[in-house]
Amino acid sequence: MSSRQKLVLALLLGSQFMIAVDFSILNVALPVVGEGLGFSLAGLQWIATSFALAAAGFTLLFGRVADLVGRKNLFVGGMAVLGLSSVLGGLATSPEVLLTARVLQGLATAAVTPAGLALLTTAFREGPLRERALGLNGALMSAGFTAGAILGGLLTDLLSWRWAFFINVPVAALVVILAPSVITDSRPEERPKLDVPGAITVTGGLLLLVLGLTRAGETGWTRPATLAALAAGAVLLVVFVRIERRAAAPLVPMRILKRRSVVWGNTAGLIAFVTETSLVFLLTLYLQEVLGYSALATGLAFGVLGAGTVVGGVLGGRAVGRFGNRRAIVLGGTVQAAATLSLVALGTAGAWIWLLLAATFVGGVGNMLMIVGFMVTATSGLPDEEQGRATGLATMTQQVGIALGIPVMSAVVTARMGAAHGPDAVLSGVSTAIMVNSALVLAGAVLAGYFLAGGARRRKNG
Repeated sequence: MSSRQKLVLALLLGSQFMIAVDFSILNVALPVVGEGLGFSLAGLQWIATSFALAAAGFTLLFGRVADLVGRKNLFVGGMAVLGLSSVLGGLATSPEVLLTARVLQGLATAAVTPAGLALLTTAFREGPLRERALGLNGALMSAGFTAGAILGGLLTDLLSWRWAFFINVPVAALVVILAPSVITDSRPEERPKLDVPGAITVTGGLLLLVLGLTRAGETGWTRPATLAALAAGAVLLVVFVRIERRAAAPLVPMRILKRRSVVWGNTAGLIAFVTETSLVFLLTLYLQEVLGYSALATGLAFGVLGAGTVVGGVLGGRAVGRFGNRRAIVLGGTVQAAATLSLVALGTAGAWIWLLLAATFVGGVGNMLMIVGFMVTATSGLPDEEQGRATGLATMTQQVGIALGIPVMSAVVTARMGAAHGPDAVLSGVSTAIMVNSALVLAGAVLAGYFLAGGARRRKNG
């Protein structure tokens, strides 16, 4: 890499790491935040959900907007909004103000992540350098999610939960100052009209789908409000596909959605993010409700998982270069599934922490191999003018996976526990969800590998 490429990489990866930290930095501090601002117990989950809804629902739209107004412009603007909304959140004195700040943070994330990823893929040509850059990006994104839990516990215990917001401000300011002179913009020569009907339907569909799954994890799958949200979300997404087939300048052209690399690469990515982020939730329940760990100790325990994701991210680019995208996805998914399945053996004694640490490290390595394989697969073989769409899809996959994982696994735990309470009931529910988690990641990796292999055979024979 040239010196300029290294500087661009550091700037983009630093911003993506901060975005990932924001997803989880408040999770271990939710009870403290609720007590300080007067949130009800049922309302606490909306501190995380409001952020996830905005981030997942608007990512695809902003990925296309980045192509139209300039990726650098959207990236810098999104970082500015992120900094200002973090100030608002840190100064919040009521639940309404805090939730407003979290929604604005989610919208900023939906703008910054696809724009930053598109700038990354266009700054490095397809090949070893891009694979290395995407590997580091994936490592920092995943490590940021676990680092957020550690940082949230430290800041809350040592200072105040408000610093979970304020810590973003200097980083955002630095990026806003440096990015205009360091990053070279990229966008199509022609500016087609924005597909407004497509934008409305896909954004509405994703919002309702995430909301419905969140409700399912909170109150069960049979509630009328849950079923209505899921059904309406599915209908809007079907309408979106029909609109895209007829639109003159579609948000996502059918030629992209027909590519096996895009479809199955994103499928593998969705499974990878659903399973690993929800595993953090399951193990948080285990550590705090079964072993009696504090929020800070829980966050520190996840540092080992973060170390595994960094190792996996560094190895991911090399694995893709040596074995290919498809084999990296299958290998990573198999390693993650095996490591996750071993956690079924966890018991109520404190010594089981050593199995948890070893398994999460190995699983983190496997998860990152899968994520790097997904990112390279989903963005390969497309011209620079299509990178905004491809990275918008990939980022949407990531955001939706993070948003869906916890409510889905929470629903499994709740169903298994029934009306029972106590450490043994929690352990039973967590163990069942861990088995589901392991089966899901293995099935996703194998299916993605199978269909990607079929696409490779077709290209070879053709």
